[in-house]
Amino acid sequence: MKYFLLILNIFFLSIRAPAQIGIPEINNYSSLTYKGGSQNWDIGQDKNGTMYFANNDGLLSYNGRYWDLYQLPNKTIIRSLLLDKDGRIYVGAQDELGYFFPDENGRLKYHSLLQLIPSAHRKFADVWNIVIDKNDVYFRSNSKILQYDHRRIRIYDKPRVETQWTILQAANGQVFAQDNFAALYQIKNGMLKMISSQAELKSSPITAIVNYQADTVLIGTLKNGLYLLSGSNLIQMKTAADAFFVKNRINKVLKLKDGTFLVATASGGCVIINKNGALLQHFDNTDGLQDSQVRSIFQDDSGSLWLGLDDGIDFIACNSALKYIRPDRRKQTSGYATQILNHQLFIGTSDRLYSAPLAPALTDFSYAKSTFKEIQHIQGQIWNLDAINNKLLVGHEEGTYVLEGDIPVPLFQALGTWTFVPLSANKTATEIVAGTYTGLHLMRYDKQKFSNAGKIKGGNESLRFVLYDPESNTIWASHPYRGVYRFKLSADHKKIEKLWLFNEKNGFPSPLDNFVVKLKGKIVVATKNGIYEFDENRQYFSPSKTLGPILGKVNFQYLKEDPDGNIWFVTNKKIGVVDFHRKQGNRPYAIVYFPELTAKMVVKFENIYPYDKQNIFVASTSGIIHINYLKYLKNIKPLKVHLTQVKISGNTDSIIFGGYFVKNGKITDVQYAKDKVSLPYAHNSLHFEYASTLFEQRDNIEFSYQLYGFDKEWSLWGSKCEKDYTNLPQGEYTFKVKVRNNLGNELLAAPYTFVIRPPWYQTPWFYFLYFLLFCFGIYLLIQWQKRKYRKEQHFLNTVHQLELEQNEKIIVNLRNEKLETKVHFQNKELASTTMHLMQRGKLLATIKDELLLIKKEDTEGVYREELRKVLRLIHDSEKSDADWDQFAERFDHVNSNFLKILKEKVPSLTPTDLKLCAYLKMNLSSKEIAQLMSITIRGVEVNRYRLRKKLNVSSETNLFDHLIALTRV
Repeated sequence: MKYFLLILNIFFLSIRAPAQIGIPEINNYSSLTYKGGSQNWDIGQDKNGTMYFANNDGLLSYNGRYWDLYQLPNKTIIRSLLLDKDGRIYVGAQDELGYFFPDENGRLKYHSLLQLIPSAHRKFADVWNIVIDKNDVYFRSNSKILQYDHRRIRIYDKPRVETQWTILQAANGQVFAQDNFAALYQIKNGMLKMISSQAELKSSPITAIVNYQADTVLIGTLKNGLYLLSGSNLIQMKTAADAFFVKNRINKVLKLKDGTFLVATASGGCVIINKNGALLQHFDNTDGLQDSQVRSIFQDDSGSLWLGLDDGIDFIACNSALKYIRPDRRKQTSGYATQILNHQLFIGTSDRLYSAPLAPALTDFSYAKSTFKEIQHIQGQIWNLDAINNKLLVGHEEGTYVLEGDIPVPLFQALGTWTFVPLSANKTATEIVAGTYTGLHLMRYDKQKFSNAGKIKGGNESLRFVLYDPESNTIWASHPYRGVYRFKLSADHKKIEKLWLFNEKNGFPSPLDNFVVKLKGKIVVATKNGIYEFDENRQYFSPSKTLGPILGKVNFQYLKEDPDGNIWFVTNKKIGVVDFHRKQGNRPYAIVYFPELTAKMVVKFENIYPYDKQNIFVASTSGIIHINYLKYLKNIKPLKVHLTQVKISGNTDSIIFGGYFVKNGKITDVQYAKDKVSLPYAHNSLHFEYASTLFEQRDNIEFSYQLYGFDKEWSLWGSKCEKDYTNLPQGEYTFKVKVRNNLGNELLAAPYTFVIRPPWYQTPWFYFLYFLLFCFGIYLLIQWQKRKYRKEQHFLNTVHQLELEQNEKIIVNLRNEKLETKVHFQNKELASTTMHLMQRGKLLATIKDELLLIKKEDTEGVYREELRKVLRLIHDSEKSDADWDQFAERFDHVNSNFLKILKEKVPSLTPTDLKLCAYLKMNLSSKEIAQLMSITIRGVEVNRYRLRKKLNVSSETNLFDHLIALTRV
């Protein structure tokens, strides 16, 4: 019996209990992504939505875009964290405890509380738990429980010397602690009160204590599963995952917002159970977790789950409207087709056909708690699943099957089948055409059975898109490279009687990538340039006048109309829907995109199965994606956006705003007016970062920003979450950022105001200095003008004086010239007179000589007396002294006492010498001087020589110049 139970237990452990088939999106963050340590011990979230993780390397924060790491002074591992209502982030580490809180610039700073602990108790190893009860904060290490009341730290006495504390948790307004002797205590009014020491707790330590209901708490144990504690009564809680808990060990338990419980294990991932112990969901590495060893768990304010792993961090968008259905979680095969029939969900993949039962009352099929079963004997590629006549037809790469119960019955083989088209509009179709690799194939339905009616003759093309037009009783089919075919079948539908091929000659923009589809009751063709309709009269295709304005000139890869008349589409790897039941702006319809699903479809084989508003199935590369469109539209998660950082560009440590507004020691939602940052002009280039903590919708949110005071308009919407401004002029600015989602909802973040101070040369002091300098400049200008005036006046006076002097000089010169001219004239006159005298003397001498000859010849004395009278007169005329005296007097008068001065300076000069000097002054030649002095020219030279001797003048010196110099006053 013992071995039988052991084998049975192992058997149950090996079977994964049924959980919901829809797996929410799981995002993995490795240590390389967040650039921290691998292990994450605790998780928290602040009012802005920013996530915090107790990491091996310190405190990790994540705001939806950026990761930041804050290390402790001793750079030790942070084992625990908890946020209080004021935004303080309490952390516990090895021999260290305290809290992070933003400073005046909104940057997180660490504040140690170690100084409040008596020095003898400061060695307490790792702090594993932090609990807040009312205003008190409790820290638990293995050796101590410490209580911080914001003023001092109290250390609780241990019940025994050997006591080691194994857990400290708060639940139902109570603080619980367990020691290594399995005793469970309650801390109340500063006292430890033991409330249980039952044997069940001795075989396994408690790892979690959470709220269960008003008077009961749920206890998780490491090895023995879950218990319920009411008062001091402890009873085991039976669940569908008990064997799983025993095998994988419970690390943490968290009560979720919907009343269910998330249980994290040491080796099996985590599970969600309800109050009754039923297994709702299981997440492990086969579902997309990085690691199945979960050390910490947290549910954020939007209902999503965060897992701190032994290696990495995982995010589970469990409250999302998008989920993934993977029939075989061990293999990530592509999904190609989906069909629901008789409360069974069928999924065709690249290698199998699977089915899972659906509860009849279930509205969102992703929550179905089922296990997929593989349909045997139909391995290989599944192209299409279609429910016709309440039977499931399977389009397979090897032909067509009809599913009878769980058995696939082949209708025809060796012909890969793309699609099925009934040839009637009746509820029960008696004839069905299949589009295959080699043309059209006919099937008939009679007596509740399908039968093979053979290939339709007349065509061998591969036809993936086929439609029946009951109005013209023709079949439309499209070829990916040639265009669109239209077939007219024979009466027995055995062959093609008439065939038309439509391509670019018939209006298509191109013969490539056209496919037929039925929208709003019409057969249309999706082309590279939008939707085209057929004109029967003209036999020509042209852009649709009804659908063209709605869908636009877009190249669609897939189109499908749902039961409500909405059109689902795929274009350029993006999925969207035209919702005719919602308005958007002035349009009576709305276009909604699903950016979370971009590039996740199977390219060229896109498939959307819109069962109803809550169940849209999209074929993808990782199974089937389920969309609860009704839930998606409700957008139950409010938008969030906040400014995360502002720093000065170009500086390594230049953060001026760290993302938190603080007022009176508390974190606030808006900037306090007094905290407006004033920056010097040299720091006028800033870098802004912003983010949204809507983690599950990070792919479908966009941002727009404006720097009020600089930008005139808001920026265009985009996914970029940072902005740089360079060389901002002086002034006050306010940076604003807003976020919107793909549904058009918007939210504005709290604005951030700052001031760029003017440059030093534009400050009031310098303006005052400029004023003083201006006044001083005016003063200098006035003084300069005065000096200039005085200088000009002096210059004018000088010029005037010079002009006067020059005029005087001119006058003097003119006078001198006049005098010189007069002197010269007088000298000329004197010379002329002298020459006249000289000529007279010569004449008298000649006359005298002639008279003397006459006297000698007058021997008789006839004329003796008369001759004697004449000779006497002549003799009187020859007395030159009187003439000389008269000449000298006139000469000195004309030549400024030349002779008088010369006589005074050289007394040794004889009258003859003076005569020579006078004649030299008159600039007479030697010949002329000889005549005046009645001597020969030789005599003149002799007199010159003598005069030089007396004047002591060498022969090289000009005698005239010397005389002039000698007589100059």
